[in-house]
Amino acid sequence: MTAIAFLLGVIVLVLGLAVSIALHEVGHLVPAKLFGVRVGQYMIGLGPTLWSRRIGETEYGVKALPLGGYISMAGMYPPAPDEDEPGTRRSRFFATMVQDARDANAETLVAADDRVFYKLPVWKRVIVMLGGPLMNLVLAVVLFSIALSGIGVQQGTTTVASVSQCVIPASQQRDACTSADPVAPAAAAGIEPGDTIVSIDGTPVATFADAAAIIQRSPGTPLSVVIERDGAQQTMQFTPQTTDRAVTDAQGRPVVDASGAPEFETVGFAGVTAQQSLVPQPLWSGPQATVTQIEAVGRIVATLPVRIYDTAVDTLTGQPRDPSSPMSVVGAGRLAGDIAAVDAPILDRVQWIIALLAGLNVALFVFNLIPLLPLDGGHIVVALWDGLKKALARARGRIAKPVDATRLVPVTFVVVILLVGMGGVLFLADIFNPVKLL
Repeated sequence: MTAIAFLLGVIVLVLGLAVSIALHEVGHLVPAKLFGVRVGQYMIGLGPTLWSRRIGETEYGVKALPLGGYISMAGMYPPAPDEDEPGTRRSRFFATMVQDARDANAETLVAADDRVFYKLPVWKRVIVMLGGPLMNLVLAVVLFSIALSGIGVQQGTTTVASVSQCVIPASQQRDACTSADPVAPAAAAGIEPGDTIVSIDGTPVATFADAAAIIQRSPGTPLSVVIERDGAQQTMQFTPQTTDRAVTDAQGRPVVDASGAPEFETVGFAGVTAQQSLVPQPLWSGPQATVTQIEAVGRIVATLPVRIYDTAVDTLTGQPRDPSSPMSVVGAGRLAGDIAAVDAPILDRVQWIIALLAGLNVALFVFNLIPLLPLDGGHIVVALWDGLKKALARARGRIAKPVDATRLVPVTFVVVILLVGMGGVLFLADIFNPVKLL
């Protein structure tokens, strides 16, 4: 059954990623058609074509490898000049690549046809190229909103799950009560599992975190606690005992001192634990989570070569992999399978996989905005440079030629080689040293 759940998680991730890629290309396709550009193909995937159908002037299809997608617009680049500018030197290899790119672009051009991409105003070209990443951004917001506001996040509720019988300081690292341990305040007051805490010391509480905050800051202070039991409210009194607890950081990890020993802090303790439940978050949680994820992915992309190197070293030396390291599609699939197979309520697992897909869409958004060809950000830079070049020429009373981006093919080739190399490292790491659930 676990194997079936794992496989189902992988399938859901692959299908979700395919939909994300398809919508990314729709983000390019729709504005291109609205601006009158002739679009020859809309393809999901790479490699051999599995299925296609022509509707109007556009061929829509699916290819064998679900590793990307593309639309083929007429005249992505202006017609090739008769000869390169004086002083241009290239190796025979790169010269051949440039010519091949120009030949491929020429095949999309039709005589006396102005429905080409390069003739669009700069702002329209930018919109066409931004459409794909922005579609992933919108999808990320929607998915995070479904995960956080539609389904919810596991939180402690105000309903009591269990009541401790004694007070045991965390620093003693034991669970069993002894005769020397003081009775826990909640147990002494008569609070029972199933009771719902309504207010503490006159302050209404909506979550267990609200109740815990009041208790922890009130050691030795008598508190009046209103609970609801069997539909009726009761008022009880207890005085939180002074105890210690481990200090944790923002990620919930123990904080240690210079010697490596865990740090502890003094807090009030009552001895109740909360029932856990999926609690829907406010509507702004989805956009907020998207912004937070953009910042996190941006930091990863900014240090990508270093992170790839660290991932390769961890894999070769057998060290545990950093949970925040970048992943390939294989790694994301394995993580989705692990989530689907984990021993947790099914709604929790659905929430985690939706959040994972939202994170992948954020990654697609950020990565495609890198200002290098063949990524969307590279095409945006070319369009902006073309606009700036023409503006400067007009200011001088001249007419500037369109920017010939095919001359950047050698740079594009280097970028592609680097991306393939980094993808290969991540692919191997995801097989032999995958990111694991904590």
